[in-house]
Amino acid sequence: MKQQLHDLVLQAFAVLQHAATLPADLETPDFVIERARSREHGDFATNAAMLLARPVRRNPRELAQALVAALPENALVDRVEIAGPGFINFFLSPAAYHAEIGQVLDRGAHYGHNGAGNGQVVGVEFVSANPTGPLHVGHGRGGALGDCIARLLHASGWDVKREFYYNDAGVQIQNLAISTQARCRGLAPGDDGWPEDGYRGEYIADVARAYLAGESVAADDRTVTGARDPENLDAIRDFAVAYLRHEQDLDLKAFGIHFDVYFLESSLYEGGQVEETVRELEAHGHTYEEGGALWLKTTDFGDDKDRVMRKSDGTYTYFVPDVAYHRSKWQRGYTRAITELGADHHGSLARVKAGLQALDAGIPKGYPDYVLHQMVTVMKGGEEMKISKRAGSYVTLRDLIDEVGRDATRYFLISRKGDSHLTFDIDLARSQSNDNPVYYIQYAHARVCSVLRQCKEKGLAFDPGEGRKHLARLDNEHEQALMTELSRYPEIVESAASTLEPHLLANWLRELAQAFHTYYNSHQFLVDDDDLRQARLTLVTATRQVLVNGLDLLGLDAPESM
Repeated sequence: MKQQLHDLVLQAFAVLQHAATLPADLETPDFVIERARSREHGDFATNAAMLLARPVRRNPRELAQALVAALPENALVDRVEIAGPGFINFFLSPAAYHAEIGQVLDRGAHYGHNGAGNGQVVGVEFVSANPTGPLHVGHGRGGALGDCIARLLHASGWDVKREFYYNDAGVQIQNLAISTQARCRGLAPGDDGWPEDGYRGEYIADVARAYLAGESVAADDRTVTGARDPENLDAIRDFAVAYLRHEQDLDLKAFGIHFDVYFLESSLYEGGQVEETVRELEAHGHTYEEGGALWLKTTDFGDDKDRVMRKSDGTYTYFVPDVAYHRSKWQRGYTRAITELGADHHGSLARVKAGLQALDAGIPKGYPDYVLHQMVTVMKGGEEMKISKRAGSYVTLRDLIDEVGRDATRYFLISRKGDSHLTFDIDLARSQSNDNPVYYIQYAHARVCSVLRQCKEKGLAFDPGEGRKHLARLDNEHEQALMTELSRYPEIVESAASTLEPHLLANWLRELAQAFHTYYNSHQFLVDDDDLRQARLTLVTATRQVLVNGLDLLGLDAPESM
């Protein structure tokens, strides 16, 4: 609807230019079409006349009157009013909402999709956990956000590549190896000889037992068999990484997440991409040596101070492989890259972007886009859950899924904007009540399905094609409210995708469910009046379709009974 109104205003603008009411060379202002806050002020409003006033030096209300007079005849708008200093308020016709119901039925699963991405490739990197233990709740929040962002971008016409970056090199991997070796030698946390920075969770004992038993584990691109030798640290490291990658893959599968690309940090070193990136930075004159270290002039690109790339001992600081990695995304054809990370990574963002710009490789400024998420506090029985029996030091994603199920876990983890702290209430997520938003939304879908089953069981006629002919019978306030909510769905999808904020869709689905439940509780659907019954069932069928579409973009099921 917004797009149709936008097009109408553009046509009016062209009419005024053709009539010389507006200069022929005047650029179209970047006006907006917004939903009115109150139905008393119409359905939509635009600021077009107010934006025109300054360049043409005319009264905005006078320009608003001219634009309204120039609007082409159409079935969308019932009437137009001018308000305040020059806002144009549109009151839509009932036929406009009826046509939107038709759009829902005609487009089905594709209703709400748009072509904003124009088929361009976007890489969405998320989770990217170190393969040193089970996924924790924070990884789960990143996983839910990243997966929903990928789904929204796909619905917006992007060619989406989901990517997982394994930090399989560095100190933490070494700690994993020596922790597993200690378990292989029969040591436990607290024993003499236990590594000072060793991982203490019981899962390390599981890894050690599997290694000593000579088990084989598959992790995406490789299968590793335990060498059974507790003194072979390299073999232990390879096995432990593969074992925990496999465990994380199982967690992600249980969470309904898949990836198109698994990228290993170690491959950047093995393939020489880190060294190549450093050479490119040096060749473009953005580095210097000081104190035996190699520095990058990140201040030339907006950072608050220059950063060390290569320390005096010859090792690279952690942001250097990140620059090489994101460079590889550009080289692999990702015209846009989105990286979802925990908020604790915030300090490295500016230097990675500075490094990419310093390469002078045509990478767009601001590449990649970052989406950060804050911590999650898990509550149960009014008290905070802090540890897992398996991981020892934190609550795992699998713990949460086992407690409340996949759908509730996903919904609650994306119910708030990522950069805000989230409290996950297990008791609320498990409750079958209207206070539980995911239950409330899914119950709306189940109720529609129940109505349609009852219609069939009673042998009552229902044909959506026939029902569309009688939508004019839908004239009460609850029907109008529900049709209005349904018409908002394409805008919500567009907004959530453009801002990378899935919580907008999650929260709106609850509003749609509320509009449907209110309608359900106030009116009978299987009435004797055949035309009215057909119309009402057509409306609730459209509601079901939009609920299915929205739940799918969040990775949630749409149960037919509850």
